[in-house]
Amino acid sequence: MKTSPIAVAILAFAVGCSARAEGVNRQIPSPVVDIPAAEARGPQVAVLAGGCFWGMQGMFEHVQGVTRVVAGYSGGEKATAHYEMVGTETTGHAESVEITFDPRKISYGQLLRLYFSVAHDPTELNRQGPDSGPSYRSEIFFASPEQERVARAYVAQLTEAKVFPRPIVTKIEPLKGFYPAEGYHQDYLIRHSDQPYIVFNDLPKIEALKRAYPQLYRANPVQVAAR
Repeated sequence: MKTSPIAVAILAFAVGCSARAEGVNRQIPSPVVDIPAAEARGPQVAVLAGGCFWGMQGMFEHVQGVTRVVAGYSGGEKATAHYEMVGTETTGHAESVEITFDPRKISYGQLLRLYFSVAHDPTELNRQGPDSGPSYRSEIFFASPEQERVARAYVAQLTEAKVFPRPIVTKIEPLKGFYPAEGYHQDYLIRHSDQPYIVFNDLPKIEALKRAYPQLYRANPVQVAAR
């Protein structure tokens, strides 16, 4: 999100194709450890970071059982949760998404399955595609001990199974706060689906979801603006 559309398009095509060739955007095993629906009362929230929040938000808005996805910032203080400040890479924030979901329709573990397989590349350290820096890191912000247990067990499971060609570098830390991003970032993928950055980096994530997990794909995305 920091270079010209033409430069982004060229670089994103090369980097994105390389990442997908290494095993991203395909089915991976379901988590052995998960939170049963009977133990999750009412709507639940997951906060995940994995590169630019435009694509993360756009992909998860197409997931069955998800009722709302907000782009925002996690990992730093409220006072620095602003796009221009986060972009300085000095705030501790990561571009993140807050996913509200119905645990009767999709579990926390299944959201992590999509997160690791089609939302981003968990083996990239402080970068995704053409974007680099700590604000684009891979991180799970757990909101409860149960979420932490599922996240750590799943990383261990995927590591033992050698699902990825390189080590998973996803950080797992407690959620201290989530701060919604500026309004112009919300539903950005939906409103700018023809932008080169979106075309090469983010729309393939939705296609991967549809192809690899058709039972979890919804054609009509939930939208923040519709609320």
